[in-house]
Amino acid sequence: MAEIDDPLVVIANRSLECLVGLDCGRLKPVLSNHTELVDAALLDMFHQPLIRSGRMLIGTEGRLLLLDRNGTQKEQKGPVEGGPVRELPKGDVRKALKDLSDLRALMPLCRFRFRSLQMALVDDDGKIYLKVRFLEVQMVGGEIGLIAFLRPVRGYDRALEMMRESLYALGGSRDLVGFLSGLCLSFPAGVIKPAIVIGEEESAFAVATDIIAAHLPAARVNEKGIVNDLDTEFLHDYRIALRKIRSVLSLFKGVYSDEVTADLKRRFSRLMAKTGKLRDLDVYLLEKQKFFDLIPAPLHDGLEQMFALFLRDREEAAVRLADHLISDRYQKEMQELSDLLAAPEHLQKGPSAEQGAHDYARHLIWKRYRKICKTAAAIDESSKDDDVHALRIHCKKLRYLMEFFAPLFPEEAIRSVIKPMKRLQDNLGRFNDCSVQIDALSDFLSGRKFRDKPTQMKIAQSVGALIAILHQRQAAERMLVAENFARFDSEETQQTFKTLFKLREESE
Repeated sequence: MAEIDDPLVVIANRSLECLVGLDCGRLKPVLSNHTELVDAALLDMFHQPLIRSGRMLIGTEGRLLLLDRNGTQKEQKGPVEGGPVRELPKGDVRKALKDLSDLRALMPLCRFRFRSLQMALVDDDGKIYLKVRFLEVQMVGGEIGLIAFLRPVRGYDRALEMMRESLYALGGSRDLVGFLSGLCLSFPAGVIKPAIVIGEEESAFAVATDIIAAHLPAARVNEKGIVNDLDTEFLHDYRIALRKIRSVLSLFKGVYSDEVTADLKRRFSRLMAKTGKLRDLDVYLLEKQKFFDLIPAPLHDGLEQMFALFLRDREEAAVRLADHLISDRYQKEMQELSDLLAAPEHLQKGPSAEQGAHDYARHLIWKRYRKICKTAAAIDESSKDDDVHALRIHCKKLRYLMEFFAPLFPEEAIRSVIKPMKRLQDNLGRFNDCSVQIDALSDFLSGRKFRDKPTQMKIAQSVGALIAILHQRQAAERMLVAENFARFDSEETQQTFKTLFKLREESE
């Protein structure tokens, strides 16, 4: 079979019936009988690595079918509900999925029915010029579409182009992700990205409460995925939602009374603390290959043993967190918080509660921006780690504020300052990652009991080499901070901040 750049064509809103009478010039399309409709599920992981690489994994009738863009099919027994790749029965599909992370699980993205049909383009003598495999996908809601896998015969490029043109004339495209999104694809069930509408006349109290009330269910919707340990991203999104809630409590000064603010800070901090151990281990395991790439091969054995211990620790941490999330105590706490936010009149207001959202936002953002400028001006290659960390935290808080209040300001202007800020944040994030990893690896060596001295020595050698390289990387990132801040704080950015956020009564 000849190799072609893109052997896959998708056609929305079309069924197999549209192929009858398809114009193929002097060649005649010969269609096989279509198969019967069968129930199926489209399986993938949280960020859809299979679909984005042009592969489709279909679970149907106790079988797993893996199709690539060429229409090549691998098949084996397997559960329609998915699960971790390592837990699938041995077979061709599991072998083909070995590139997927062990920390992520296959899950149904949508359910549908499908049938298939084979087509061949032949001349008057019956010679085959092109083969095509069609899948018709039918959704429960009535949406329908075709997926065509073109399988050309070597030397007959014209037949291939003719078929492609005919399918494009029916509305075909190469965009598998867009096609599936239009039919059924979404984030895994329940994952939500809160959309919060803010009016200029709305009070600061109402904005703060709306943001917290929107992000609490955004956290909770991930609980099932965490408990079932489906994918590390469920915990990641859970933590992001809690972090944004905590940032509101920290940044929206004077909106709630000191007593209410302290109480909510304590409660959400306690919720976040339960997740830290598992997330730290997930990050290490997800970046495992990066650690191996940093040190010479002779030291890899020590890292293998260290990651084996991390994996064991992770299994224990995942069980502890799952037990916490299904406990009566946790469920009661989350219900009480939900009830409190559903009746904000029970939240005691602070002195800034009734301030208009627009002026309140301008004041907070301008104040945070000035803190960043002051902190960054003192950063150089000799600065202490704590100073760099302080700058990172100020940047994160400014980013959150601008995202929270973005609806109140011109979209293009907000985007123009967030983009260069992201480069600085990435730089500071890498610096922080090195610091956290250095401390964690040092604690790992000092706080762990090893089964024997040779094992301890082997791991210590590998970890010591890793720490040395991380120190070098940290120093390199520190050198870039001043440069990236200068890019962020250009004259244009300064003017944008002054125009959008500086109030008349506020001084430099």
